[in-house]
Amino acid sequence: VQLQAFGGGLGQAGGSLRLSCAISGNTGIVYGMGWFRQAPGKEREFVAGISWNSHNIEYGASVQGRFTISMDNVQNTAGLQMNDLKPEDTSTYYCAATRKSSLRLRSSYDWWGQGTQVTVSS
Repeated sequence: VQLQAFGGGLGQAGGSLRLSCAISGNTGIVYGMGWFRQAPGKEREFVAGISWNSHNIEYGASVQGRFTISMDNVQNTAGLQMNDLKPEDTSTYYCAATRKSSLRLRSSYDWWGQGTQVTVSS
């Protein structure tokens, strides 16, 4: 399984950005996908996770109500729509895929994509 993240860049407080993650390879063994973020000097933080059939969706408390995760099973792409951005959303964002149903746990994820930088100015 391979993952490649797209999007990110520079946004303004109150604005929006969108991230996408393309997954390829043996996707039949994947239960779900997730987004995590990590700022310098901080732990990698769970942002959002979604099952392959989109029946199970979870969000981190800091993004609940502002971010929306989605799954496109035709394009094999997971998206993260980020609205009402805040400067504290500035981080490197990583997409990941898991064979397990524990979407919130970083240790559950088997495959990781490269990070993509999101910077939010105030």
